[in-house]
Amino acid sequence: MQGQMVEKFLKIYGGSEEGLKKYFAPGRVNLIGEHIDYNGGYVFPCALDFGTYAVARKREDKVVRFATLNFDLRVEINVDVIEYEEAHDWTNYPKGVMKMFKDKGHVLGGFDVLYYGNIPNGSGLSSSASLEVLTAVIVNDLFDCKEDMIEMVKMSQKAENTFNGVNCGIMDQFAVGMGKKDHAILLDCDTLAYDYAPLVLDGYKIVIGNTKKRRGLADSKYNERRSECEYALGCLQKELDIQHLCELDMAGFEANKHLIDREIPRNRAEHAVAENERVKKAVEALNTGDIATFGKLMDASHVSLRDLYEVTGVELDTMVEEAWKIDGTVGARMTGAGFGGCIVSIVREDCVESFIEEVGKRYEERIGLKGEFYVASVGDGAGVIG
Repeated sequence: MQGQMVEKFLKIYGGSEEGLKKYFAPGRVNLIGEHIDYNGGYVFPCALDFGTYAVARKREDKVVRFATLNFDLRVEINVDVIEYEEAHDWTNYPKGVMKMFKDKGHVLGGFDVLYYGNIPNGSGLSSSASLEVLTAVIVNDLFDCKEDMIEMVKMSQKAENTFNGVNCGIMDQFAVGMGKKDHAILLDCDTLAYDYAPLVLDGYKIVIGNTKKRRGLADSKYNERRSECEYALGCLQKELDIQHLCELDMAGFEANKHLIDREIPRNRAEHAVAENERVKKAVEALNTGDIATFGKLMDASHVSLRDLYEVTGVELDTMVEEAWKIDGTVGARMTGAGFGGCIVSIVREDCVESFIEEVGKRYEERIGLKGEFYVASVGDGAGVIG
């Protein structure tokens, strides 16, 4: 793919290969711990071995030219004028990251860049975070900004929050930037303390199922869920000295849930607290090789996201239900923000083929959409690749 990208880059922008640099940032899947990154909870994502590639070259002027092999739209801007423009569509993600570098006082020049992503767009596997962190790596490298990866992760999240108006937590960008081959990341989204946990799934595979129901995160009910959690937290803070919902354990929640005077915010808070406990138990299970318990916790996570947090929808629920029916499925749940996108399953290796065939067939019969399935390996985080 890289060879084709260089060829296409030279066709679009001209010149020679001199000064060309190559970059990669993965997609991510969250194994468990959904919708708690912004509630001070633990998440457990891993980087995937597919993602977003880029070829870039510095220019002598202040012009930045964006192109991708995924869409026809190409955009040209002056680095001195970086503003959100709806017509600029996907390029608002890299533009937002550039703005964060400028806001920190870095002096940027012009460059040409060509992107290509093999993360299905709108699938919930973090194509936007992958593009953001990739752009941070490019800018950092081309202009010798000397920012470390965690700082670039923070800048990428801030770009999505403030420039693109999506109130996401930091998990996606963190997993994309800090991923490690054959490891998942246990991340405290409040403090950014993290540990790598070996993801040794001997005899099992991670299978991602794409419902092909696209979800536009900015247009979804994501921000609404976040404000409902903030409301619940505000109610609890009248009597409790806490900064985040996930500071409570389930016993603490049960003792104080009466403080939340509305049912829907109470349900959202219950999910957050219970999901945080599930993450801790899931990591313990993996560390002791107890895949069966890990799978049961994944299943319970989906039920909570369906019933208490209400972010699944008929497509995700149907695909998960069909996954649960397959002999060899250890656990399955929605992953990502919800409202469409993907499920993640742990499947016994000898059952993967029948899993894909059976779940795909039944899902299409029930929903009328043809799902896609990816057997995923766990890869490294973003970086310069040549």
